Amino acid sequence: MRFDLIDLRLFLCVAEASSITHGAARANMTLASASERIRGMEMALGARLLERQRRGVRLTSVGSALAFHARIVTQQLEQMRGELNEYSKGLRAHIRLLGNTVAIGELLPNPVVAFLSANPNVDLELEDRPSREIVRLVAEGIADIGVVTEAVDPADELETYPIGKIRLVVVGPREHPLRQQRKITFREILDYNFIGPPLGSALQEFLDHNAARFGRRLNVRVRLSGFDPICRLAESGIGLAVLPETAARRFQRSMAIEIYPLTDTWALRHHAICVRNLRSLPVHARRLVECLNPGLH
Repeated sequence: MRFDLIDLRLFLCVAEASSITHGAARANMTLASASERIRGMEMALGARLLERQRRGVRLTSVGSALAFHARIVTQQLEQMRGELNEYSKGLRAHIRLLGNTVAIGELLPNPVVAFLSANPNVDLELEDRPSREIVRLVAEGIADIGVVTEAVDPADELETYPIGKIRLVVVGPREHPLRQQRKITFREILDYNFIGPPLGSALQEFLDHNAARFGRRLNVRVRLSGFDPICRLAESGIGLAVLPETAARRFQRSMAIEIYPLTDTWALRHHAICVRNLRSLPVHARRLVECLNPGLH
C-alpha cells in the first residue's frame, strides 16, 4: 500500500467537500484524474473509501480512518516546512486561513499584506466560509487558522483570540423612503429589494438566517462579489445592501449613498481568531496569528 502526498491531499479535499467533483477542483485536478486516483487508493486498500450518494459522497469507516491519518501527515509536513523555512529560503510553506465575508473584506487585508510581504516563501489560501463551518474545519485540522464571530461558540478544544469588531449597516441611495429614519431594524427593510453577496458566502447565509427568524426571505435582485460594486448598485437605486460600516463609510466619500445604522443587537459583530493550539502551529502559521493579533507577541 503506497499513497503519495497528492493522494492524501486530494482525499482530504474530497472529504471536506463531500464531492469528488468539488474536491478535484480544490486540489487543482481534473475530475477524471481525481476519480482514477481514488479508485487506485481503494484498490490498494481493498476497501471502499467513499459511498456514492445522490448528492456527492460520504466517507466510509475506512475513509474516515484514512482522513484522520492524512490530516496528521499533512499537518506534520507543514510543521516541518515551517521549521526548515528558518534555514532554507527556497522551501515554500502553506497556510490555510478561513474567514467570514466581513473579516475577509475589512479585518484581514492589511495584516495579510504585511505578513505576505515579510514572508515571501509562504503561500496563503484564504477562503470565505460561515463561522460555524470554520470552527468545524479548524477543529478537524482541515484549516490552520479561522476568523469567526464571537456569536459562534468555538469548539471546546479551540483557542480563541480577539481580532476586532465591525458593525453592519444598511446602504441605499440618497433618495429613498428610508431617508427620514436615523436608525432602523432589519425587520423594517425586509419589504425592499436587496443587493446581496454570492450565494454560499458567509454574509449572505447570515442575512438569510436573520430574515428566516421573521418567516421571511430576502428579495435579492442581484448578487455581486465585492463591497464596491454592491455599493454602486445601491447608489443607483437597484436595492438596499447590508455591509460593514467601515466599507460603507469608505465608499460614501465617492458615491451618493446613504448609511442607515441597524439597531439589531447582532449588527455589532465581534470577531476572533480560532486555532487548535497556538504553540503547536507551524512557525509560519503562528507568525500569521501574531500578525493578526500583535498582542500575542
